[in-house]
Amino acid sequence: MSDSTVTQSEGREEVAVPRTVTDEAGHGPLHRLRRPRRPRFWFEILLIAVSYWTYSLIRNAVPEQKGKALRNADWIWHTEHHLGIAVEQSVNHAANSVTWLIIGMNYYYATLHFVITLGVLVWLYRWHPGRYSAARLTLFATTGVALLGYYLFPLAPPRLMRDGHFVDTVMVHHTWGSMASGDLKHMSNQYAAMPSMHIGWSLWCGLTVFALASVPWVRVLGLLYPAATLLVIVSTANHFWLDAVGGVLCLAFGFTVARTWFGALPYALPRVVPVRAARPEPAVVHVPSP
Repeated sequence: MSDSTVTQSEGREEVAVPRTVTDEAGHGPLHRLRRPRRPRFWFEILLIAVSYWTYSLIRNAVPEQKGKALRNADWIWHTEHHLGIAVEQSVNHAANSVTWLIIGMNYYYATLHFVITLGVLVWLYRWHPGRYSAARLTLFATTGVALLGYYLFPLAPPRLMRDGHFVDTVMVHHTWGSMASGDLKHMSNQYAAMPSMHIGWSLWCGLTVFALASVPWVRVLGLLYPAATLLVIVSTANHFWLDAVGGVLCLAFGFTVARTWFGALPYALPRVVPVRAARPEPAVVHVPSP
C-alpha cells in the first residue's frame, strides 16, 4: 500500500497516518542550521586551525603601506594628546625600567593571547556545549571584521613611530615577545595595529569566564585578564589606547552577529544542547467499517 496502513480490528479499520507535524513544524533548513548543536571535536580542531591560518594569511597579505601607516600613527598620537590620554610613552618607559617586569610582559604578549583563548574554547566545548557555537561565532566574527581595519587603516605601532621615543622592549631585552619585532618581524604585517585583537580576544575570554564560571575568584580573574592585557600591549609599545577601542568595537560586532544568528547572546543559550527526540510512531486513526 501507500504511506497509510489499513488493518482490521474488531470490525474497524485502523489507518496509520504519518505525523508530519512535530515540534519543528514550519521550520526550514535555515532554522535547523541556526539552532545550537553539539560540537564535533575533530571538526572544531580543523575549523579553528584553518580559520586562523586563513586569517594570518590575509592579515599578512595586506600591503605594508609604511608611509600611510606612519602618518596614521602620528594622527592617532596627536588625537590622544588632544584627548589628554597620550600616556603610552610614560607607561612604556616606566615598565621598561623594571627588567623582570617588561621581560615577563614580552612573553605574556607572545603566548597568553593564544593559550588563554584556546583554553576558553576547550572549556566551552567541554562544559558548555550548547553555548559553544554561538561563542565561537562571536570570536570568529570579531577576528574577521578586524581584517577590514588592517586594510582600511594601516597603522604603525608606537615602537615604530618616527621620533616617537618609544622603546621596542623585545629588541632591547632580546626576547621573542612579539611576532612583529626582532627576527620574526618578517613573518607578520608590521602595520596592522588597528584594531588590537589582543584586546578583542582577551575581552571575549574575560566576559565568557565572568558570565559562565561558577567560582567567584575565577570570575574575577576573567575580568582582570583583559585589563592586564591592555597594560601589556601599551607597556610593550605594540599598541595605542585607541587600538584597544578598535578591538572592543570589533567584539561588539561579533556579539551582534551571534545574537542575530542564534537569536540570543551566547551566555543566554542553554548550557547543554537538547537531545533530539526520536521520530514519533505514526498516529493510528480508527475508521468504522462500512
